[in-house]
Amino acid sequence: MRIGVLAQRTGVSERSLRYYEQQGLLSAERTPGGHRDFPDSAVDRVIRIQELFAAGLHSEKIAQLLPCMRDADGRPSEIATPRLVTDLAAERDRINRMITNLIRSRDVLDEVIDTASDRRPAPH
Repeated sequence: MRIGVLAQRTGVSERSLRYYEQQGLLSAERTPGGHRDFPDSAVDRVIRIQELFAAGLHSEKIAQLLPCMRDADGRPSEIATPRLVTDLAAERDRINRMITNLIRSRDVLDEVIDTASDRRPAPH
C-alpha cells in the first residue's frame, strides 16, 4: 500500500511514517516509479510503534524492541535477549515512577481545589 493509504489507515502523518522508515522502525519496498509500497502488516507495526512512543520509549529503544516482539505465530521472537528484557523492565519501572509522581501531583491539585472551593463566598 502507498504511504497515503497507510497514513489514513493508522491516523499517522506521512511525515511520521517517513521518519519511522528513516529510523529503521518501518520498511517498504519501492515501486519502479520510486514510490513506497508498504505491506499490509505495516498497519499493525505502525500502531505498535505509536503505542511504544506513547509509553515514553525513544526511537532507538523501539528499533531494538520491535524485532523481538511476538512473531505472527504468537511465539516470542528467537532474537529476544535477556538484556532486552532487563532494559524493558527498566523502562517499565521508569513509567511506574512517572505514574506515581503524576498521582502525587494530582492529589496536591485536588487538595488545592478543595481548599479553594471552601473559600468561595456562598451565593446569596
